[in-house]
Amino acid sequence: MSPSAGDRAAAWQVQSLLLGYPDEVLLGRRALLRRAAGALPKAVGAPLRSVLDYLDRTEPLALATEYVDTFDHRKRFSPYLTYFLYGDTRKRGMALLRFKQVYKAAGLALGDEELPDHLAVVLEFAAANTDAGHGLLVEYRVGVELMRLGLREAGSPWAGVLDSVSATLPPLHGSDRDALARLIAEGPPGEEVGLEPFAPPSYMGEPIGGRR
Repeated sequence: MSPSAGDRAAAWQVQSLLLGYPDEVLLGRRALLRRAAGALPKAVGAPLRSVLDYLDRTEPLALATEYVDTFDHRKRFSPYLTYFLYGDTRKRGMALLRFKQVYKAAGLALGDEELPDHLAVVLEFAAANTDAGHGLLVEYRVGVELMRLGLREAGSPWAGVLDSVSATLPPLHGSDRDALARLIAEGPPGEEVGLEPFAPPSYMGEPIGGRR
């Protein structure tokens, strides 16, 4: 049985936080996050509890080092969903613009320091805007799955977050499966030299609020 809309929203909020840098604020929320994960269906909540178990038993410095090594130094585990499909190309710039337009339509605009396709940002948005957020996650389902498979193959403790995200989404099928197989074999598209990778700032609109 698929999770209810309420379960998905609660799960996306927990997932968003657990994909954040493991600083004192996040570690201080572990008990709250564990209670939230415990109230979710098993397929969604159990993987999150495994991540929380890892946070509990690992020293903060080791956590921080592993997080940076995983998400900042390895493109294979990139948390930026459009990267998997478009690499660093003009098409990625237009995809980022679409994310911002979806956010703006819901009354949210990000600051320039955050890219809108970061999975933690998308999940936080989805928790408060379930229909629009679900649409973005389904649209980039292949990116979610590629990130999940990479983390699982590497034995990363953060794979549990992606397992949980996957459990809130429809299974891959048809063209998505084909796209996933192609990306596994070939990787993201190469850079299109000489093309501006982002849309002009005037297309983005004026910020109307920050994420935090």
